[in-house]
Amino acid sequence: MDTDKKTVLVFSDDLDKALAAFILANGAAAMGNDVTMFFAFWGVNLLRRPRGRRAAGSRAVAGVSSGNGGTAVPAMVGKLAARGPGHLRLSKWNFGGLGPVVIRRLMRRAKVMDLAELIATAREQEIRLVACTMSLDLFGLAESDLVDGVEFAGVATYFDYADEANVNLLI
Repeated sequence: MDTDKKTVLVFSDDLDKALAAFILANGAAAMGNDVTMFFAFWGVNLLRRPRGRRAAGSRAVAGVSSGNGGTAVPAMVGKLAARGPGHLRLSKWNFGGLGPVVIRRLMRRAKVMDLAELIATAREQEIRLVACTMSLDLFGLAESDLVDGVEFAGVATYFDYADEANVNLLI
């Protein structure tokens, strides 16, 4: 176990939970910790590119469906799920989409970084962003559907990171 390593398992794509995950990860990295964020199930949506944007020349992850692997369900889930930090709902008090607007306005007034800035800061601090390959396969997503700089791994890799860390968070 290394006292300078932290892991955050990001399971949700709710705005408030995503903010908490990235605030904690950035805080730990600013304190000199090696931080790995592992994005599983709905959490992978935080790493998605905005609609209509795919990386030029990128390829699908080995073993991950491109959305047309014999069933329309993964493609439908992938199309309906949130895409990146600008399209997330709140876990409580969403109010048909008005809640995130209010929270973002309050954050601007308080000069708190928004989620896109927190993600950019995480990348600047070299926080490892790892997408769960099983989750990508479930949702019919490919490497090109996610922002640049994301690593791809399975649950065994997450446990390798978690075994080395002295703090493991699930958000």
